[in-house]
Amino acid sequence: MSIRHGLLALLERGPRYGSQLRTEFESRTGATWPLNVGQVYTTLNRLERDGMVAQDGEDAAGHALYAITDAGRTELKSWFGTPVDRSSPPRDELAIKLAMAVGAPGVDIRDVIQSQRRHTVKAMQDYTRLKAQALAAVEGGGPKERDDVAWLLVLEQLIFQTEAEARWLDHCEARLIRLSTAAGPGAPPVHGAPPIRDTPSVQGASSAHGASQPRRNTGPAHPARSS
Repeated sequence: MSIRHGLLALLERGPRYGSQLRTEFESRTGATWPLNVGQVYTTLNRLERDGMVAQDGEDAAGHALYAITDAGRTELKSWFGTPVDRSSPPRDELAIKLAMAVGAPGVDIRDVIQSQRRHTVKAMQDYTRLKAQALAAVEGGGPKERDDVAWLLVLEQLIFQTEAEARWLDHCEARLIRLSTAAGPGAPPVHGAPPIRDTPSVQGASSAHGASQPRRNTGPAHPARSS
């Protein structure tokens, strides 16, 4: 996640101070990626060092204001116009965990998959309920409509991501069962019993789009839309 570019995008709308940038960043992204003030000021200092922002006096309360420079606008324009690089994807803890679980002594990889599937489906249901809230806020209009639209886009990305993860977990389980069956009884155990279906399916979780609207804060495991 590019915090520096996010801050530049907010500064494009006018000078701001550190805690104001943090609040607006979290409001725009629904606090999906929370920041602390230290991160904000560290990033601002680096942007100032690189000539992309400059201090611009103080507000009435004595907060030091930062403004974007021409170099910062050029950098921001380049960021918006350049596709996100996928040639070096970030490390995925779940993929690493399953890779290491294959053949690990005393580890039933099917249990690992089942546990993750339950968590993934629960997250998918929570995101779709939050989406219903975001849609209602957008349709209702209001002073924060731009932030609500931004939060809706973030939520939909999270929904698509968790749906893909659930499908991938189903694929992993099916793949391991086929490999275990093909290897025969003398091969290392992969615990290739028929898959256990004690959790909702991806389709069942997706149907939560029509669920009633819950509280906005769903707990620390899922991002809550800040007010």
